[in-house]
Amino acid sequence: MTKQSIDVAAFVWPAYTGDEPRTRMFWPEGIGEWQSVKNAVKKTPDHNWPRKPLWGYVNEADPYVMQMQIDAAADHGVNVFIYDWYWFDNRPFLEQCLNNGFLKAKNNQRMKFYLMWANHDANNVWNIELSDKFGSTVIWNGAVPKTQFDTIVNRVVEKYFKQPNYYTIDGKPVFMIYELDNLVKGLGGIEKTRAVLDEFRSAVVKAGFPGLHLQATAWSKNGTNLSGVDAAGGLSRADFDALGFDSITHYQFAHFTSLNRPYPEVLQDAKREWDKIDSGYNIPYFPHVSIGWDNNPRFKSFINHVARDNTPENFARALEMAKEFVLARPNQHPLVTINSWNEWTETSYLEPDDLYGYGYLQAVKKTFL
Repeated sequence: MTKQSIDVAAFVWPAYTGDEPRTRMFWPEGIGEWQSVKNAVKKTPDHNWPRKPLWGYVNEADPYVMQMQIDAAADHGVNVFIYDWYWFDNRPFLEQCLNNGFLKAKNNQRMKFYLMWANHDANNVWNIELSDKFGSTVIWNGAVPKTQFDTIVNRVVEKYFKQPNYYTIDGKPVFMIYELDNLVKGLGGIEKTRAVLDEFRSAVVKAGFPGLHLQATAWSKNGTNLSGVDAAGGLSRADFDALGFDSITHYQFAHFTSLNRPYPEVLQDAKREWDKIDSGYNIPYFPHVSIGWDNNPRFKSFINHVARDNTPENFARALEMAKEFVLARPNQHPLVTINSWNEWTETSYLEPDDLYGYGYLQAVKKTFL
């Protein structure tokens, strides 16, 4: 793995494969959510769609495809992948890109990886035929009871934490949880959730690690969630503290501010949000940078919320801002998170396209290598 002073971790949306049979209910063409990317259309005169991936509509559950992507990522300073990981209907969902793609790629030692349990509800927003009218209709609940959580713990510890390139902080495997509201709802309240998380920590120690690093996804509790997918959730400060998480980062700028304006303006809000969390909590905040936002590929009607001026040059300004944040805290683990490696249907991706080519990846390389 390339030696660099700051770890750069990009989220991976593992839906660009047809290898998971249950994806056919959302994307019947059998290529996963590439279907929505491929069929996306320009909806207004100044709308920057359609966009095409320079690498094509590849199967990201193919180890040869991932071999190429790992090299491209590592060569440009992205040295960690954060895989969105799902558990729906009493079993995992969309594991193929990680299990069959990344973990079977011959060069995966160039990268670290960790899991973000995307425990939001699954609804019809992934199905463009239903998303406009029935996108909020729940298909699978993201909240799980303790019996299922225990199964999840066994699976992630044995199958993932024990991988030699699983990402750790102070030797502790990092496990990120997306929806704290759903976590607490499924496990029966704050006190019971804390007890279950303590059991999780004990299981990780029993497996031979010095502990577990639990990472929380930050949301703006009283703000507007613009993702179009998830609850605008959050917990009170007291409830959050009671759960005992070890660090915080974001998943998307859209979780706390509007991106429907020039990107440099968004960065001012992002910096304020970072500083607010950093000063308001006793656990580390790892700065997050989102590349953009436009989820029109998931809808037939025009969704008038589109990031503007999020060029590679302006993205580089965001990366420099994150780098300065990290360097100003030398006693804190050096980590920056990025949305994302491949969120094409939300138009926030590092993978090269026909608009900017390798521009976003080159911005990462210039900043961190």
